[in-house]
This record gives sequence, C-alpha cells and structure tokens, in this order.
Amino acid sequence: MSDKESRPADWEAEKYSRVATPQREWSGAVLERLMLSGDETVIDAGCGSGNVTEDLLAKLPNGRVIGIDGSPSMVEQASARLGHDPRASFICQDLVSLELDEQVDHVFSNATFHWISDHDRLFRSLADATKPGGSLVAQCGGRGNVAEVVAALGVVNREEPFAEIFGEYTDPWNFAGPEETEIRLVDAGYEDVECWLEERIAHPEDPRGFFEASFLAPVRQVLDGEQLTEYTDRLLTEMGWPTSFNYVRLNMTAKRKNENE
Repeated sequence: MSDKESRPADWEAEKYSRVATPQREWSGAVLERLMLSGDETVIDAGCGSGNVTEDLLAKLPNGRVIGIDGSPSMVEQASARLGHDPRASFICQDLVSLELDEQVDHVFSNATFHWISDHDRLFRSLADATKPGGSLVAQCGGRGNVAEVVAALGVVNREEPFAEIFGEYTDPWNFAGPEETEIRLVDAGYEDVECWLEERIAHPEDPRGFFEASFLAPVRQVLDGEQLTEYTDRLLTEMGWPTSFNYVRLNMTAKRKNENE
C-alpha cells in the first residue's frame, strides 16, 4: 500500500463485527492463556467492535477492561455494545504511543499487531503501560499468513488503475516470525517470553464480505464504492474466488520485567 494508507484505518465496524466470526472463535484459546483472578484491569489492545472484549469482560467479574483501538468507528461500535457496563471503557488511540492515566495489570490482544509496522515501538508502549509482573498475551498474523492474499495484492496493486491510485506497492501487513518477536519483547522490557506459530483455516459464511472487512480496510480510505467493488472482484479473481483463507497465527506470552531486577 502507499504512504496514504500507513495511518490507522477507520474500519467498517458494523460489517467487521458481523463477518469476523473466525477471529472471535480463535480468540478463545488466547483468552485461556491469560491467567486472571477476576479483579484485574486489562487492556484489550485493538479491541475492534468489542466482540472479544465482551468475552474478556466475562472473565473479570470484579475487574475492568480498557478497550483501545485506532479506528474511531470501531471504538464507537464497541462503546455502543458495552458502554453500559461500568467495567468497560474505550479509547481511540494509536497503540504505539499510548497515553493512559494508570498502569494496568495485563495486556491482551487478538488479531491486531500485524497491522502495526513498528513492533519495537509497539512493545515498548505496551510494556510502559503495564505494571511490573503483568503479562502480555496476544495473537496476530505471523510469518506466512494469508500468503494467497499477499500474492494477489502484489499482482493487482501493480495494475492500472490501482497502480496509479496507490502508488508504489508495499505490503500492508507486518507478519513477523517468533524469533524476531521474542528478541523485540525482551528488548522492550519483558521476560519469560514464548512465541510460536500456529496454522488456521477460516471458512467464513460470507467470503466476499469477510474478505473486504478483514483485508481491505485500509483501501477504503482511497477508493470509492465503485472502485472498491472493482478492486475486490479483481483480487478475488486472481485468487480463484476462494471460500476459505489460510492463516498463520503468531502467538506470544510474556511477563513485564521488574525494573529493579
């Protein structure tokens, strides 16, 4: 994508909430890795429309969740969904430059970090927001994720009229591997770091809607409705109109190091 698309995208929150069932299903195993007593304060980093935030809240009967997302429409959707619950609050901020009034007990994230190009800054920002001894538990796209989509983008974004619209093509995602992620987390101030890859296949009920809502959020900032339809058609044709998508998830768990150690 071009520089125009490097800033946080404002997603179609309602559509994403409706079609992103695979991401919510996969989040259950990630939530199980978050060891909670039930009274902690937890950041949901990249809370999206609040679907998974709701599941996180269920684990915190006496705690709180601070949902953070860079998309105003996602924050609005999440607030509408859960804003009545005093345990939940939502903030529209960039995760790489968090400004909070407090440090939290833990950070949870699902299907977000691969949208952030600078993981060094991201992990430092999250570490600064976490109390010593607090945990980071996350899953995002990892090395080799949605390779078919990446390959199709590399072809179609170099064709007209899209080459002229987008400019020089760059990969819109940061699909990191576990080795470099472990190094970055340690450098950011974490210890007891574990990272690993896991293959998954998404079988969405609405493949086209899922494709647009999950993969094409950034281009909505530069394409009108007719162009988006043409672009989606061209990409899906290049991919052979898939009904499933091959994912590789990067899992990470880490503990915020005590600064006095």
